[in-house]
Amino acid sequence: MTSDTSRTPTGRSRHIVWQAPVLWTVALGLWGLSRQDSVWRDEAATWQVARRSTGEIWDMLGNVDAVHGLYYLLMHGLFELFGPGTTTLRLPSVLAVAAAAACVAVTGRRLAGFWAGLGGGLALGLLPAVQFYLQEGRPYALVAAGAALSTLLLVSLLSGPLAGRLARPRWTGYALAVLVCALLNWLSLLILPAHAATLWWVRAGRGVWLRWTAYAACAAAGALPLVLFSRSQSDQVSWIPPLTWHMMIGPAILLAVGGVCALADRPRAGRLSATAVGLPLLAVPQLGLIGISLVQPLFLDRYVLFSMLGLALLIGAGLGAAVRAVRPRFPRAAGLLVPGVVGVAVVALLPVELGKRAPASRVDDVLSVAGEVARLGRPGDAVLFVPAARRDTALVSPDAFAGLVDVALERGPVASATLKGEEADPARIRAALLGQRRVLLVTDSQKVAKPSGAARDAAKAAVLEERFRVVEDRQVRGRRVTVYEHR
Repeated sequence: MTSDTSRTPTGRSRHIVWQAPVLWTVALGLWGLSRQDSVWRDEAATWQVARRSTGEIWDMLGNVDAVHGLYYLLMHGLFELFGPGTTTLRLPSVLAVAAAAACVAVTGRRLAGFWAGLGGGLALGLLPAVQFYLQEGRPYALVAAGAALSTLLLVSLLSGPLAGRLARPRWTGYALAVLVCALLNWLSLLILPAHAATLWWVRAGRGVWLRWTAYAACAAAGALPLVLFSRSQSDQVSWIPPLTWHMMIGPAILLAVGGVCALADRPRAGRLSATAVGLPLLAVPQLGLIGISLVQPLFLDRYVLFSMLGLALLIGAGLGAAVRAVRPRFPRAAGLLVPGVVGVAVVALLPVELGKRAPASRVDDVLSVAGEVARLGRPGDAVLFVPAARRDTALVSPDAFAGLVDVALERGPVASATLKGEEADPARIRAALLGQRRVLLVTDSQKVAKPSGAARDAAKAAVLEERFRVVEDRQVRGRRVTVYEHR
């Protein structure tokens, strides 16, 4: 069940194999970290919740977003220490992916040698999906880091016999890593069937199966209250569209690439290898989420971002196999193969890399539209948000809305323990609007706008059309500000 690591260098190379991916991933993450000072709607939720007190966050979690509660509390602490800003918002994700790259590198070295580890660690940060969430103020990169750690611990436990006093802390660490991941996003529990597939592949003994089952069950049990409670807030994901065939093109491509790399690793049943670990880690979460989405639409790539760890591990194994094939005839060229492939990949993916670091890579930007509001608004003007969730602009940049009156708002987000606050009924909104001279409407740009369907939003639109005229209209980065004056 142990792997052949005889080709793994010792000494300084043991450190280089993970240090280089860490530095490389941090460099990729810091490059264009602010995205031209833009923050999109998902990150705006993190921003505005993290600025609340611990008690206010706890109250909110009883009504909405319980699934992200641990992450919000973590970001609250960081905002308290370092202040709100795009660096504080996104740097945890950069560091998390760097940690994941280190774990992939060490795992790859254990399973397939130095070059496989180095190649896999360097490849992780270049994967397009990872590049997107590498600079994202949301919990998915942190989940990937925890999944990488749990996988490394499992591999260490399968790599050779360990005395009970040495194995127990690793099993405990494994369970804690799985539990923390589940508390950040409980769909990360899909890593457990992936690890079970690895145990089956390597024909793990009865004792290993019993220990894994016990510790995995403890982790799942610890997350169960969150899973059950968050199901009561399932309306939050009701916007996710049903699964379609074209949505499975991406996973099919990933599995094809991973399968080709797995073949280069020459997998054999009963042997602990990069394929035995990486292929289930790539395939099982992807296929598992597809299966879940047949019952309830939940298919979003970010929910299984941690499956990219498996792809990176397989890519590393493929690169390691290529080095071994080249080394007998071209020993000098073999040492340049992995750096060369990474360099070519950087150049080939440059449009993707630049695109992920541009504001246009996200559907909108709450900061840019706040700047337009500050420029167009006058003291005493009314402001409306359609849909109400677009109030995130004011919550992230309250100074830009100073002097404006949110005429539709009945209870603010903090008072109502919600993300967007509670608005008055349509009749009261209509009455409040009729007494205004100027109104600023903050909504989505025409390119990304979708029909709201809410009665309150219909009332807002009707009054503006009947009693007001447009005097100025600005669209910027997915958001729109329209200034109305009373006729």
